[in-house]
Amino acid sequence: QLRQAIEECKQVILALPEHSERQKDAVVRLIHLRLKLQELKDPGEDEPNIRVVLEHRFYKEKSKSVKQMCDKCSTIIWGLIQTWYTCTGCYYRCHSKCLPLVSRPCVRAQVSHQAEYQLSICPESGLDSQDYRCAECRAPISLRGVPSEARQCDYTGLYYCSSCHWNDLAVVPARAIHNWDFEPRKVSRCSMRYLALMVSRPVLKLREINPLLFNYVEELVEIR
Repeated sequence: QLRQAIEECKQVILALPEHSERQKDAVVRLIHLRLKLQELKDPGEDEPNIRVVLEHRFYKEKSKSVKQMCDKCSTIIWGLIQTWYTCTGCYYRCHSKCLPLVSRPCVRAQVSHQAEYQLSICPESGLDSQDYRCAECRAPISLRGVPSEARQCDYTGLYYCSSCHWNDLAVVPARAIHNWDFEPRKVSRCSMRYLALMVSRPVLKLREINPLLFNYVEELVEIR
């Protein structure tokens, strides 16, 4: 039945308009069907080699010596005694026991569907607009740190809990485009991975977004 569904899905993809939203959704469905078929081909283990959660494609890691941090519970993954998985799309890592609790969709899927940057500088709307909850996992947060510290992401302007925001540093595109500011700022885990996957994509039309920048930056004049 899975093989038949895969063949039907292939025909649908070929029949749909190129680069349309419906075709993209059909491709995602095809990936999920193939992963389910692969999962059935790997019996006889305590846990499957492949798991699909919120468009993540999780593969069970074989390495026992590497020490990683779990993206879900923010604790160490002890490879010698714990089973853990890595998403091949966005490199989200977590314990096997944390897989059912994953709430962040795969960032690779987001890049595929909507490859564009937030171009407002830290568009903050206030913690009250989030109902004093983490923008990702919805855990209660507060500026006073009780029950959990609210950490702002400089890219999205939203507030996150310490489990979803590890104070990672990244260059924020909006600051670079508007102010030619490449100082790394604190961003959430989700934003950090999104920016890392987007960094090589030529999606910024600088002449349309901020043409005045060419008057102040000599390197841009040479490039133009």
